[in-house]
Amino acid sequence: MKILLYVQSSLEENAAHYYDRAKKVAKKKEGALEALASNEKKLGDLLKKRDKELVSKEEHHKAASRKREWYEKFRWFFSSEGFLVIGGRDATSNEVVIKKHTESNDIVFHTDMAGSPFFVIKTEGKTPGEATLKEVADATATFSRAWKLGLAGSSTFWVKPDQVSKKTMSGEYMGKGAFMIYGKSNHLESSINLAAGSMGGVLMAGPKEAIQKNCSSFLEIVQGDEKMSDIAKSIRSKLKVGTLDEIIRSLPAGGAKIKKRVDDS
Repeated sequence: MKILLYVQSSLEENAAHYYDRAKKVAKKKEGALEALASNEKKLGDLLKKRDKELVSKEEHHKAASRKREWYEKFRWFFSSEGFLVIGGRDATSNEVVIKKHTESNDIVFHTDMAGSPFFVIKTEGKTPGEATLKEVADATATFSRAWKLGLAGSSTFWVKPDQVSKKTMSGEYMGKGAFMIYGKSNHLESSINLAAGSMGGVLMAGPKEAIQKNCSSFLEIVQGDEKMSDIAKSIRSKLKVGTLDEIIRSLPAGGAKIKKRVDDS
């Protein structure tokens, strides 16, 4: 190795010159190493993000391509006693639920509030217990305007299908999704009560007792200030089930927050 000495400078000055150069080189090396480490971290983060997006796309594809049951077009859940319960999402689906998917032995729920969904217990000839009746009453209130209004519950009633009709008094008109109720109604007090869970990899939303009975893991959801789109993202992230669109469609209108998560594992 050759070293250039400056004859006009003293030995100490030459030494100081090379010492300064060595410090600059060391500093540049340190900066280069820091830049390399930073770039490696950025690359690692990008790879993790890419892998996460690939997994998300794969899961979305699986969820989107999964064969859906007929009742998944509506709001639905299985009660803690095993009864299938379906409900309208809007005026059109209210109409379809009552006209096409309600049989004589079923039980129809509604609230005293305008704009309430109709919920139906598909009894298949069996008699639901008090637990199922309470869960469906809670679901009917939860998916009504009571959630958005911040109410704790709503007066809910149930009737038999032959008491639900489009027939009105002369000169009156029943709009889409609206029906007249005839005869005695069976009133139940109901509470806002909502959870979302994974039932065999399928998203199910409904009263906590029903979700807890049927799902391996679930999130309890209460009224709050967070947007439902953000709640849906949290549900998707924590439960790994459903698409964002499916999750949002399964939730009531209005703000919310996640209260707690429960896992059997």
